[in-house]
Amino acid sequence: MLAAILTFCGNVNSYAQEDAPVVNAYFTTEEMPDMMVFLPGPPDSTSVAFMNDVARYYWGKEMRNNPERAAQATRDGVYGLATILTEFEEAFGMKITEKETPEIYKVLLEGTATCDSICTLPKKKYMRRRPFMVFNEPTLTPDDEESLRKNGSYPSGHTLLGWSAALLMTEINPERANEILARGYRYGENRLVVGAHWQSDTDAARLAASVAYARLHTSERFLEQMRKARAEYQALTGEDTAVDAPRAAVVDHPATRAYRIDGIPANDATQGIVIEGGKKVLRK
Repeated sequence: MLAAILTFCGNVNSYAQEDAPVVNAYFTTEEMPDMMVFLPGPPDSTSVAFMNDVARYYWGKEMRNNPERAAQATRDGVYGLATILTEFEEAFGMKITEKETPEIYKVLLEGTATCDSICTLPKKKYMRRRPFMVFNEPTLTPDDEESLRKNGSYPSGHTLLGWSAALLMTEINPERANEILARGYRYGENRLVVGAHWQSDTDAARLAASVAYARLHTSERFLEQMRKARAEYQALTGEDTAVDAPRAAVVDHPATRAYRIDGIPANDATQGIVIEGGKKVLRK
């Protein structure tokens, strides 16, 4: 599989500041579903849909009067996984880092990178002008405006990143699905607050993220990594997240009734953290 860099749909400057990692995406852009086949382009400027876009743009401007919402939207404007991990931490209920939760971090890194690539082609084709360009008004992220002018508005790369991350996190921790999905939805909605996207940009991005998320589940490598991520979460929290693969392994090895945090069945010689009967045990 070709390596992919997380700069397909987002703000290139933000990624440059974040030192975007090179990741092994589960599928290339060409292997992902083609948005231009299954999804219409952005609405015409004379359509009712565009009238809704304009109304929602003014709604976003009104939201800027709320200092907390404006601050959150500005933070969300920094495109990249680092922002997702920080801003979604409360909703997910756990701090996610490459060092402390490597399996969860890995599936989020590679999963969002793969989903992100689905909007590469439509962004280049449509090169839709962003609302702040149409209205000639400032955004909440003025430092990004120059690069955003060169990057098409449809669909919203930020929204696609936030919604795909929310779907992945919900699969890892389904008990907090409501909190995670609410934050994921607001992450995309904040693009209207910033003034960088139209409502139809975010709507298309959520649909695209859901399509890309479904595609992820046809990759055996992704399914294996998600299994490891869920097992890691359970090992660290003691919560039962219905890790299908490890449970299957227990059925295949009824004598042990134990598995490592990476989902591999444990035996008498296994050392380190082991899950036995749904509980975390440290073997020395």
